[in-house]
Amino acid sequence: MLTMRLICIGKLKEHYWQEACREYQKRLGAFCRLELIELNEYKLPSSPSESQITKCIEEEGREILAKLRSGYHIALCIEGKELSSEQLAEKFSALALNGVSEIDLIIGGSYGLSKEVKAKADQKLSMSPMTFPHQMARVMLLEQVYRAFQINANGKYHK
Repeated sequence: MLTMRLICIGKLKEHYWQEACREYQKRLGAFCRLELIELNEYKLPSSPSESQITKCIEEEGREILAKLRSGYHIALCIEGKELSSEQLAEKFSALALNGVSEIDLIIGGSYGLSKEVKAKADQKLSMSPMTFPHQMARVMLLEQVYRAFQINANGKYHK
């Protein structure tokens, strides 16, 4: 069974985001083994300097890199490629057919991902050119992963 690892900076603070994630985690259990890895956010002052932000991104990047295993790494970042739900489903299917058994989905902190994490990624993915709340990105990604599995299983969820 395919293992999907969602590696993210920070914990979900709002109850409704936690509930939405739990629902998709439950649904995904039929299709894959899902591991959620929440890494601590680097603490910054309320008005951080550029050097403090750079240090934050580097520190969070080191934490992310320490959690990566073998497999395929997808980093969510603004400069990534946008995919339709069908294209994401095709990507997962192609990876599985090529013997990939682990896929890491990486969501950085609110200031983004380090250059090192982006360089380690096999693919950079953008969810949209629009800006969304950081915590919403996790829910949206889990929903799209679930949708991709439903598409590949010819399920009724995707219309």
